[in-house]
Amino acid sequence: MKHTWQLVTLLVVAGATAAAAQRPARAHAPAPNVEKRARPSDAPETRGMESAEHVKSFRGLAKKLNTTPDALEQAYATARADNPKLTRGQFIAANMIAHNLGAKNPAITTDAILAGLKSGKSIGQTLKSLGVTDKEADEAERAADKEAKEAEQDSDKAAKEK
Repeated sequence: MKHTWQLVTLLVVAGATAAAAQRPARAHAPAPNVEKRARPSDAPETRGMESAEHVKSFRGLAKKLNTTPDALEQAYATARADNPKLTRGQFIAANMIAHNLGAKNPAITTDAILAGLKSGKSIGQTLKSLGVTDKEADEAERAADKEAKEAEQDSDKAAKEK
């Protein structure tokens, strides 16, 4: 019996030693204190946080939509005030899709798409609720992304030439 207790004790000590050996020799240093910047209460809590250096003008998009960059900037600010989680990309996509599909279906407007986004739907879900098929919605989103990128590139080229 004495040998059994010695064996059990030895196994317990060996197990504890093995467990202790698997831990790092020293604890990691805590992360340095980083002050959090205070955000305005209307700042989005999700992806799409845009800093001032990332917000670009709406020059190229305005040209495609036959409006002015200032009008688009103001519309974006108004839409953001109404839906703080709205991203610049969603706003651009809503405008491009409404521009492209609005002639075919008058129910598809920028305001209708933005209202769908505000209610928590995606652009695709919103378009489907407005009577667009899955295939048409996917194509419209791809076309809007492509046209927005082209407009941005055209705007960048024009700015560099000046």
